Amino acid sequence: MASNMKAVKLRIKSVQSTMQITKAMELVASSKLRKAKERAEVCRPYFTELHETLKEIARENTDFSSVYAKESSNNKTCYVVIAGDRGLAGGYNANLFKCLEASAEGKDYMVLPVGKKAVEYFRQREIEALTEQFAEVGSISVADCFEMANMLCTEFRKGTFGHIELCYTVFNSMLSQQPEVFSMLPMTDIREESGGKIETKNLILYEPDGETVFDAIVPEYLAGLVYGGICESTASELAARRMAMDAATSNAEEMIDQLNLYYNRARQASITQEITEIVAGAEGL
Repeated sequence: MASNMKAVKLRIKSVQSTMQITKAMELVASSKLRKAKERAEVCRPYFTELHETLKEIARENTDFSSVYAKESSNNKTCYVVIAGDRGLAGGYNANLFKCLEASAEGKDYMVLPVGKKAVEYFRQREIEALTEQFAEVGSISVADCFEMANMLCTEFRKGTFGHIELCYTVFNSMLSQQPEVFSMLPMTDIREESGGKIETKNLILYEPDGETVFDAIVPEYLAGLVYGGICESTASELAARRMAMDAATSNAEEMIDQLNLYYNRARQASITQEITEIVAGAEGL
């Protein structure tokens, strides 16, 4: 009985140590989450305005024929996959990869992994990667996003792949993060949205021409989408980690309560047994 009580006491100390770690991780995620959430919300209007500008150029130029806006005959797809650098975030990374697998099923595809978990995942499955130089999502800057965008546009124009899609996690709220696959190129929908109508009286003249201006903006647009995806994914990862660590802390507290109850019962039973033995020994005298 004494050895069993000692094991329970050691177990309680072990769970308490784990609870301190999970509580600390929850507080760290909470402190970082507000800034990440604000960054994700602030960057959205910029990318929306860029998309509207591209639509306007395509809609109001009758001689428009950019390679970025034509349906490609190349069926190969490049997925830009934004995952986390670490685990302990519930189902954040697993849900993202499930979403990717559902989208890529039956397709010929390659990836541009962003984040350590993405690099490890595709390396283990021996899936072709465009590059692995963006292995730490936490250290990626706006300049890195422009480098990624220029790389993607260059390979797209070469014909290495005919479609580019962004796989990331949308930050809806503190309790809801949804993985999503978003088509970046080709932008075949920008003229379809206007129904093919062109208002000649509102035409804008671009120098040297609309197509050149459009092609120059597309890399900026892609960089914006990638940066926006990183901001959304970072906020989603922190929210998921905060929820996971909060649940882990609650579970640890519940486990400690149960272990304390078991320990007290065992201690009470041990004391009762000792008293019984003393009484029985006294009666035998």
